Amino acid sequence: MAASELIALDQPQQADLDRCVHCGLCLNACPTYRELRVEMDSPRGRIYQMAQVSSGAAAISPSYIQHIDLCLACRGCETACPSGVRYGRLVEAARAEIENHIQRPRHIRWLRSFFFRKLLPSRVNLGILGTMLYLYQASGLKWLVRVLGFLPSRLREIESLAPDIEAPFFFPYYGKILPAEGQRRHRVAFLGGCIANLAFARLNESTVRVLQKNGCEVSIPKDQTCCGALHVHSGLPEEARKLARRNIDALLDGGFDAIITNAGGCGSTLKEYGELLEHDPAYAEKAHRFAAVVKDVNEFLASIELNTNMSAQPLIATYQDSCHLAHGQKIRSAPRKLLSLVPGLELREMPLSDLCCGSAGIYNVVHTSMSTALLRKKMDAVKATGAQMIVTANPGCMLQLEAGARKFGQGQRVAHVVEILDQAYLAAQEPKRTS
Repeated sequence: MAASELIALDQPQQADLDRCVHCGLCLNACPTYRELRVEMDSPRGRIYQMAQVSSGAAAISPSYIQHIDLCLACRGCETACPSGVRYGRLVEAARAEIENHIQRPRHIRWLRSFFFRKLLPSRVNLGILGTMLYLYQASGLKWLVRVLGFLPSRLREIESLAPDIEAPFFFPYYGKILPAEGQRRHRVAFLGGCIANLAFARLNESTVRVLQKNGCEVSIPKDQTCCGALHVHSGLPEEARKLARRNIDALLDGGFDAIITNAGGCGSTLKEYGELLEHDPAYAEKAHRFAAVVKDVNEFLASIELNTNMSAQPLIATYQDSCHLAHGQKIRSAPRKLLSLVPGLELREMPLSDLCCGSAGIYNVVHTSMSTALLRKKMDAVKATGAQMIVTANPGCMLQLEAGARKFGQGQRVAHVVEILDQAYLAAQEPKRTS
């Protein structure tokens, strides 16, 4: 399909717009509407604006761009909607249409091009940037910059959300096949992500160990790349399609029982490759087959006979639903089931656990004020549980919640579900102390 034909399709489709009956049941599920009480910043209001632009009754104005851009794309409205409105698909299409019809300022175009086209898909560029950031942090320069107050307030806010770089990176695992512990029951591939290879290398290692503990031979294909989730959410579907094709070529024909991701946001996009490439005659069928094999690590582990040889973890924890895991992939019970199997762990449900924490990809950097307001309320919900630990299932949420624990919390630890499992497995292996 020609690029001009794809541009015509990369906009809200009338069939999707017509599903909305404007009942308003989505309003209370929308974080921005709950915060602002502005109709145009609700799912119903945004769909109305999309329909106006689609019909030609309204232009793509700065006001329209602002309302669409302020959406977290958390998809909480999809869970609340009785009419099956595919809001995530609509807002992503609206953002693609905006990108195809406006000219952003030169410095914004440069930043977006560097981040989305040069950095995220490139293991080399990620490695270079990761090394520079690690040296900045490990040398004490980061601490000095903070103490001396060199950064203006806006940059200080953004810098406080930046992840700590973890050395060594996860990239050396690429191309390896790691054996199952005991009898091999499953063959799986693991997707390391993009920035997660730098900032969540230990989480990726924990994920691999937990899979091995549960009879999985874990392959980490060397030609895999970024999943494209951030590109889709930012109105760059064509860039995401390029990445999707690379991942399909790298993983589809490996004969894997499952393709595993530990990131709720990535998994949602990976499972929608069939839609992303539905108009690509060479990849449409392959994309559907690929998406059918993708499993979130919680989803996969909860579906097999779990190894319960764990040591007790005496913790009071609360679980924060990752938006794209709960609303995009409809996975809620699996993480809770896994946590319930950890001896000694007490799980306390927080109010509104599936309301967005304000992370939303790069949203907390682009819309820091709104993100912070949502985070403050999230931490109030956490504190109401009395939990010592916040558990979630998405690296972006982990960064946001760690910032929340520092700013508004009580020093709560933040962990991924598989990190809790890994800790329990490792503790069970430790030799018993004798008096």
